[in-house]
Amino acid sequence: MLVIDDGSRDDSVKIIERTLADCPFPAQLLARENLGLCCTLNEGFRHSADYEYFAYLGSDDIWLPHFLERRVGQMRSNPQAVMAYGNAFLIDETDRVTDTSADWAAYKFNDDRKMLLSGIAPVSSSVFYRRAALEKVRWNEDSRLEDYELYLKLSVTGEFVFDPEVHAAWRQHGYNTSGDVLLMLREVLDALRRNAAILRLDAAQMKRVEQNVNFRYAEDIARRGLKKEAWQLALENWRGAEKPAMALRVFSRLLLPHMVLRFRRKLWQQRNSERFGTLEV
Repeated sequence: MLVIDDGSRDDSVKIIERTLADCPFPAQLLARENLGLCCTLNEGFRHSADYEYFAYLGSDDIWLPHFLERRVGQMRSNPQAVMAYGNAFLIDETDRVTDTSADWAAYKFNDDRKMLLSGIAPVSSSVFYRRAALEKVRWNEDSRLEDYELYLKLSVTGEFVFDPEVHAAWRQHGYNTSGDVLLMLREVLDALRRNAAILRLDAAQMKRVEQNVNFRYAEDIARRGLKKEAWQLALENWRGAEKPAMALRVFSRLLLPHMVLRFRRKLWQQRNSERFGTLEV
């Protein structure tokens, strides 16, 4: 295990050193100035040359006890796969489960390309890589959304395998990049444009992909209370709706007052908390 401290300004290094002193397997700490997540991932990958698989766990996300066993099993059962992923819990600062991707994620695990071209990506804490596949690509150090562009590049080199069970958790903070949904949308569209050639998308296909992604994001933007931006996206990109049911769902959400959306979200999180409780970590 390699632990990289990317320029922490608190006592992280001392805590990591104390924790690794009792580690039952080989572990190493690298502490240096802040260089950003993508640079850190590329650095970590360079230190993994002797291994068959690669996975990373950012900040205080969580792997549940059987994560590694499950992912290695997926890879061994699917030697053609370049990446394995699964569903994940969403948790808050107190380890309380507030959501699970198993209830809503539109993972098209029999069509990786369609999933990614819709702007849908696996939760990074659930992902496990075959190292040989990563030799052909790298994390884009100029991107704020580190995983999505990498998935696009990997999708043209081999298959993804999906595990419907939950073996990882993604902690939600107010400062997660995912909290800025407009930034995420820009990063997704930029990644698609940069990789249009390797994805073999001509101008007409790219326009259709952009409309679909924009329309999908309109729903999430409305959920965050940005109704004006959501309406503009939806009206400009309604042709991107894959089915009439999708268009009906998005416009129905846009018509609901934000107070109602917030109440529904709070109720959803409360039900999940009662359903799953708090993770024991």
